[in-house]
Amino acid sequence: MTPFVTLSAPDQTHTFLTPQVSLPAATDLAARHLRDVLALAIEYTPAQSAVVVYDNGCALAAVLTAAYRRCLPDAVFIDFDAVAPDAVLAALAPLQADDLVVLVQSTNFRLGAYRLRVELFKRGLKVIEHPHLSRMPGVEPLYYLDALAYDPAYFRGVGHALKASIDGARGAVVDSGGELLVFGSRFEAAKLNIGDYSGMPNVGGQFPIGEVFTEALDLEAVNGRVRIGVFGDATFRVNRPARPITLVVARGRVVDAIDSTPDFDGVLDRIRADEGEVWLRELGFGMNRALTRDRTVSDIGTYERMCGIHLSLGAKHGVYGKPNIRRSQARYHIDVFAVTESVRLDDVEVYRDGAWTIAAGC
Repeated sequence: MTPFVTLSAPDQTHTFLTPQVSLPAATDLAARHLRDVLALAIEYTPAQSAVVVYDNGCALAAVLTAAYRRCLPDAVFIDFDAVAPDAVLAALAPLQADDLVVLVQSTNFRLGAYRLRVELFKRGLKVIEHPHLSRMPGVEPLYYLDALAYDPAYFRGVGHALKASIDGARGAVVDSGGELLVFGSRFEAAKLNIGDYSGMPNVGGQFPIGEVFTEALDLEAVNGRVRIGVFGDATFRVNRPARPITLVVARGRVVDAIDSTPDFDGVLDRIRADEGEVWLRELGFGMNRALTRDRTVSDIGTYERMCGIHLSLGAKHGVYGKPNIRRSQARYHIDVFAVTESVRLDDVEVYRDGAWTIAAGC
């Protein structure tokens, strides 16, 4: 396992790239992790062409860009803010299937109606995307760099073992500190985001990685209570209430929120106003050990990989369809994160004390 960050950052009020955390030291760390990502997960070779599209909107973007210059010395680098959108598309046009595109974005690159990652995948290109980097202030970029570490034995061994157990399970129980959320149903075929793209139509995606996800085949078979320590707010940022919020779930819907906050009430109110009720859908098994309840980053899309259980509120899910939920009317997919004490698939405990206890072959 690649060790976590050893750079000194004792005070979370410090900004990134202080004397305690220098640009060269951060770049060294990023380059070390990205070399593993490129070689082991993406399986990039020098025979393949590479284009890196970047901006200079925040220090983390600068660190990642500098690291990619070391890892991809022959790549074409394009400053997104210094050229017209047509110039970006022109630079990407000559690429062939299996070539690589890296997107280093302080926010999210917009090219009109052109959906960049989707269109690149359609062409068979490999894609590494780092969006919304400017959402992570203070010490958070160090956690982000830690989360880029790629340990294939862990991600692939535990990831495939989880998928096998999920796909064969008749149900599950999430214990969030005495409150039990019971999944009384088999599950949809679990999907992997573990840096193993064999048999998949696309190679790459948003980084950092580390997740196996599914949902109940019968959404109405989900009942009980779950304590939520973090949720995604209206700005797609992590919101951590002073005390966990207890969701009461009946027949797959959230029917009460005990110890709620105005921000969380606002999330529930928006969902109910547009969808009529609050479905609980995704059951996510986050695997990234660099992100925990205490090591958080503000960007919800990054924090989704944290080691533990996350769920989604709202009727929307782009992967799984349900006959009683019309995709055209489903608008919300809000990530919420359980205070995960234990997870059981059938009678087998697969998570305890902040770590997955399942291994390949279990």
